[in-house]
Amino acid sequence: MTNFNKDQLPKHVAIIMDGNGRWAEKRSLNRVAGHQKGIKRVKEIIRASKNIGIEVLTLYAFSTENWNRPQLETKALMALLRRFLLAEGNELITNNIRLKTIGTIEDLPKEVTALIQDVIGKTKDNTGMILNAALSYSGRSEIIRAVKNIASDIKQGKITSQQIDETIFSNYLFTSELPDPDLLIRTSGEHRISNFLLWQMAYTELYITDTLWPDFTEKDLIRALEDYQKRERRFGLTRQQIK
Repeated sequence: MTNFNKDQLPKHVAIIMDGNGRWAEKRSLNRVAGHQKGIKRVKEIIRASKNIGIEVLTLYAFSTENWNRPQLETKALMALLRRFLLAEGNELITNNIRLKTIGTIEDLPKEVTALIQDVIGKTKDNTGMILNAALSYSGRSEIIRAVKNIASDIKQGKITSQQIDETIFSNYLFTSELPDPDLLIRTSGEHRISNFLLWQMAYTELYITDTLWPDFTEKDLIRALEDYQKRERRFGLTRQQIK
């Protein structure tokens, strides 16, 4: 980790943690066993990201589409999330990590929502890495929600339609207080973004690995960051303009 150029580290890393089910199936285990292993990997990657110097880590933990999975699996996922919050809440406080969420957390079980709000409250003054959990999240729904809120504010005279630009629109998103992701990591080899941060990832660098999430270690994270540091981010400009 000492070889990293701190000036070239991505400030915001987002991860689509994919492959828990396939990891379990390959071992003739039920899918819940894969999610249990995945939670252990979450803990490792959170700690590694903080130690490396990542400022914001966004984890795609549960999408709105995931509610369509078998009820037994969704119940198990909510139980695992509850267990994680109970076990790791104090560690987030101790390690100066601030918890944030994006998505409609009110759709989660009440006891899980209450736990999330409790940990958010207890970590709100932490100044270290931000752990941003996408829970019951949908990129399209987030954009529709923003449009509705903008329309409401126009109707109330708070803003005019002429004032709307990219900055104003971004302020209506769940991520209004966060920088856009610099790097998206997707495990399991799938080449899609699965309705995740659709607005925010306009210029995000993508890193796809065949490694399934339960097998994704700190070493894999470092490989992704090293790959990122080799890239030239131009944001639509030419190479000559960047230089």
